[in-house]
Amino acid sequence: MNLQSFVERSEGQWRSMRSGHSLAFQQFEEVLSQITIERLELTDERVIELIKTESGLEGTPDCPFRMEWSAESDWEPDDPSEVSAGSCILVPIPSSETSGILLRSVGYAEAEQAASHYQFLSDGTFVLTTKYGQSIAEERIWFVAEHVRCRSSVLRTSEGSGVLQTSFASEVRRLSV
Repeated sequence: MNLQSFVERSEGQWRSMRSGHSLAFQQFEEVLSQITIERLELTDERVIELIKTESGLEGTPDCPFRMEWSAESDWEPDDPSEVSAGSCILVPIPSSETSGILLRSVGYAEAEQAASHYQFLSDGTFVLTTKYGQSIAEERIWFVAEHVRCRSSVLRTSEGSGVLQTSFASEVRRLSV
């Protein structure tokens, strides 16, 4: 797996079922999401603006994309039917065929811009590691079939010694009829 094939395989609309365990709050959460992933051009103004915010990065951006989501969680204490939604721009900057930096306009664990390290394992698994001020997030995404992928995440303390949260999601691409 390489960056281009990963982005191509990820494009489309996905239905995600995620279960998460917050060790910090001793809570279990179930989340149903709609996720849309679309490829962007390097000339897209949003891509250009995100690249401008990061100085000192070496390499040439490649395969930028946008991700949009809408999620319903059973962990909303005030209103269980409340839907959280958002979007982010992602710009990979490869340093080799199998690794590089991924600029994110919004991070996974925290709602702030992030620069993550990505790599592809020999089995094709995409691993994304993001260091935030108080935590480190590691996400893994792998395809089990053309229209089915899995995603897991572990959120650790900034020292990496304690696990704060874990999750697992199965995602199925919506096919046009």
